Amino acid sequence: MLIQEIEISGYRSIKDIRLKLANVTVLVGANGSGKSNIYQALQLVAACAHGSFARQIMQEGGTNSVFWAGPLKKFDEPRFSFAIRFDDLSYELECGRVPKSDRLSDGDFGPGLSYFINDPDIKAESVGFKHGGKSISLFERKRASIMARNLDGENVEYPETIAGNESVLSALREPHKFPELSVLRMELINWRFYHEFRTDMNSPIRQPQVATLTTVMSNDATDLVAALATIMAVGDNKALANCVGAAFPGSELFIDLEDGELSMCMSVPNVNRRISAREFSDGTLQYLCLLGALLSPRPGSLVVLNEPETSIHVDLFPSLAELICTASANTQIIVTTHSRDLSDLIRKRIRNHSIIQLEKIDGSTQLQAGD
Repeated sequence: MLIQEIEISGYRSIKDIRLKLANVTVLVGANGSGKSNIYQALQLVAACAHGSFARQIMQEGGTNSVFWAGPLKKFDEPRFSFAIRFDDLSYELECGRVPKSDRLSDGDFGPGLSYFINDPDIKAESVGFKHGGKSISLFERKRASIMARNLDGENVEYPETIAGNESVLSALREPHKFPELSVLRMELINWRFYHEFRTDMNSPIRQPQVATLTTVMSNDATDLVAALATIMAVGDNKALANCVGAAFPGSELFIDLEDGELSMCMSVPNVNRRISAREFSDGTLQYLCLLGALLSPRPGSLVVLNEPETSIHVDLFPSLAELICTASANTQIIVTTHSRDLSDLIRKRIRNHSIIQLEKIDGSTQLQAGD
């Protein structure tokens, strides 16, 4: 399913923003413009399906860190919301803090919920479906009250008890009764996020790895060698070889197996021996990580790359843009970047693209005029 539009409100530096997406969408902006906040908001959407919504917010510093930090009206409570709209399906969620009425004070039998006064609390959640020009509600949640549409088209009370910091999608126990919700959940689970890869000399990426078929590379690329070996074995080995050759002319990537462990090396022009992974430059290793992410034999429905140009020399930007173009045949891609050069190269190579310029005005992430 192709995402048509995302809308985010009240989250970090984002007071209110709406983005129309293409097959490849590039978010361009300076440091602090809010690119990473959009990236993190999308991670929160995926966390709803994984069952890690509250944990993701805690890892970001808790609710005090994720709400819009700008001015609010006198009696407004901080809340954030997001909406994801596909061709036919839409998903919306609104989150705030646990209300005061639910924060039981300390008493004879323990502290009650007073420990969790800053816990995220999902106020509203819904999934809609467009059919024949009409919008049909598949489920509607207002805090603990949840109504869902069953196979007979009837609105029934949802049969599971859902915690206030838990999404209905993560608690889906009988997917056959709610097939559209199951489809949406699997779609979100299939999103992939790549932000930072360790390329220092002690990085596990440079070390031999146990030989394991790896059709999806991990977010931190610690299984890169296995992922590249899997592409060679059961994926598009030709595309991998072409991408390596385009980025490093005359070079070839090799994966060796010894005592059940995989290691990678490269042959390069005018060098009489193969170069081991420990000798790769940071930029070379970063580029190989992106190959592992984007040439997966099991493509993600969405891949989000946060500043993929990190450590990569500008001479590799054309190869990086071409790699993104190749991968976009099988997956929707969102790229955040500082580089207008990279966004221009993507613009020239991909027909179905959207280049969105971001800026921060009075502390608020906004689209530049004309976007």
